[in-house]
Amino acid sequence: MVLSDRQCICLDSRIGQLRDMVMLRRFLVVLIAISVATTFGQSMPAGRSVPAKPRLVFAHYFPPYPVSLDNAPPASDYYATQYLNPFGENGKHAAYGGLLRDRPIPREPRSGNWRAADLRDEVATAARYGIDGFGIDILTPHTDPQWVSAVPQLLLDAAAAVSPTFKIMLQPDMSGEMAQLTPTQLAAEIAYLAGQPAAFRLDDGRLVVSPVMAERHDATWWKTFLDIMRETFHTPVALVPLFLNPLPYIDSFAAISYGMSEWGGRNPAFNPVIGAPSERVRKVQQLGKIWMQPISVQDERPNQAVYDEAENTQNLRNTWLIAIDSKADWALMVTWNDYSEGTAFAPSVKHGDSFLQICNYYAGLFKTGLAPQSIHDRVVLTHRTQLVATEPTYPTVSPMTLRAGSSPPRDTAEALTFLRAPAEVTVRAGDRTQTCSVPAGVGLCLVALPQPLTADIRVDAVVSRAGHPVLAFTSPYPVVARPYVQDLQYVAESQG
Repeated sequence: MVLSDRQCICLDSRIGQLRDMVMLRRFLVVLIAISVATTFGQSMPAGRSVPAKPRLVFAHYFPPYPVSLDNAPPASDYYATQYLNPFGENGKHAAYGGLLRDRPIPREPRSGNWRAADLRDEVATAARYGIDGFGIDILTPHTDPQWVSAVPQLLLDAAAAVSPTFKIMLQPDMSGEMAQLTPTQLAAEIAYLAGQPAAFRLDDGRLVVSPVMAERHDATWWKTFLDIMRETFHTPVALVPLFLNPLPYIDSFAAISYGMSEWGGRNPAFNPVIGAPSERVRKVQQLGKIWMQPISVQDERPNQAVYDEAENTQNLRNTWLIAIDSKADWALMVTWNDYSEGTAFAPSVKHGDSFLQICNYYAGLFKTGLAPQSIHDRVVLTHRTQLVATEPTYPTVSPMTLRAGSSPPRDTAEALTFLRAPAEVTVRAGDRTQTCSVPAGVGLCLVALPQPLTADIRVDAVVSRAGHPVLAFTSPYPVVARPYVQDLQYVAESQG
């Protein structure tokens, strides 16, 4: 899809006029404040109260991609030489130009127990952006010789060391090795971790277990697991199965589940604010169960030759609005750090902390029912570093193609604004410029990237009032005419 030169979208639009009107009304109603001063410098209006039932935000932690894999200098560490390098790991990923397109923000080698220190830093970072805990993806039994087997225990230790309120939700991953365990074996693995103080429990003491791809086993299998946890390990469990597709399993799992969730999609067509996602939430809640809404930003998988069109931050905002509008009980950011699927929220080389800043805003609205009110101006600028259709110079055997059913591809730069007062926002991409009048609070301005692209260009944003710039910056990521490897993720930079 190629947008016209004169396209401006304020607030949340782009999925039809009806939704535009609904979302406009929503934001006009809720543009009041909460305290999220750490990132936006915002305040809570007096006389407002939060919902009686606390809502929680978790982020799914994927052990294979920590801050550092080997504690080596950034230029020569495993990420640089093996995962980002098209010829890394003995050419294992040569067909698609390397396993990854992004990595955690690098650090210099550190002394002592560096892996534990990195995990403590990640817990502190997540908590700073309004995240209440991690859902740890348990990939293997704890006795497995692979280093990832120790991460769940290390993460529980890190959370306990950093904050007594930051919790770790146990999420055995049934898409792989864990699915081969018997109910007794899985119960033993969960019981091994359950005694840690950071393990997430309900107020009544039940341990929360949220198996990923729970449909690998039927409800009878999971009931056996629950019985063993209670009778053998004296650990009652609140089961929150996470399905790839919950619809066929809601009724059969209802009797044994405290709540339910799904892995979710990564594009606005899959995540419309009005329609099927909210209907799934209502169906589960009508059965008296809680719902954990997946929150996603984007998805690109070089090794699976597929990507989703996230429409800049549209998919991210949609998933938060589904959680808010449907009154979901919990939210799960999918994922904190799976760089192989391009779904990471964690601070990274290609998007810094920009996606976390956006989540901090919406998490505040989700938890309190009150929208943050900016006391400073902030802009999050997103775009790709190539046009979707541009072929890389690297000889790619299996390029990424659009996922079936995804929103159609587009080439746009977007300025998502959080402003203390109305302003004019100008977004420039090469010789294309778009100026939008945006309101106080949340606003949006888009510009189409030039086509065809004959030379590298820069993207920048300017916020002006009364003709005077009050905030201006340029994205550090050029849009290149001839990319080396195919990279269809949205990069992000924020200022303010």
